[in-house]
Amino acid sequence: QVQLVESGGGSVQAGGSLRLSCAASIDIYSGVCMGWFRQAPGKEREGVATVYTGYRATYYADSVKGRFTISQDNAKNTVYLQMNSLKPEDTAMYYCARGSRPRDLLYCPLVQSDFATWGQGTQVTVSS
Repeated sequence: QVQLVESGGGSVQAGGSLRLSCAASIDIYSGVCMGWFRQAPGKEREGVATVYTGYRATYYADSVKGRFTISQDNAKNTVYLQMNSLKPEDTAMYYCARGSRPRDLLYCPLVQSDFATWGQGTQVTVSS
């Protein structure tokens, strides 16, 4: 069974940076969708960023474009989310997920039902 373990969350002031890591228990280089999603208190879980590991195609939610970067390290079976210029509204539990790419797309959309495996989450808190 595939396991995903997130780390790197914490508390930071607005304008600061954090890097989240997601370590997978199996290889990621063969071409899968890896994504980051988040859920703030009282809100629904939403997509943040995805990468199709086969050719590193990335996709971002509009709210994080230009601030967040998703990347992968195949040797470590790890996906990262570099978060810069953090805002209080970025405060949430961040989840890593693994899924499949729709055949008619060359990237992984932020569709939660496409992701079958989820980590336990790591908390990010941004204070103003």
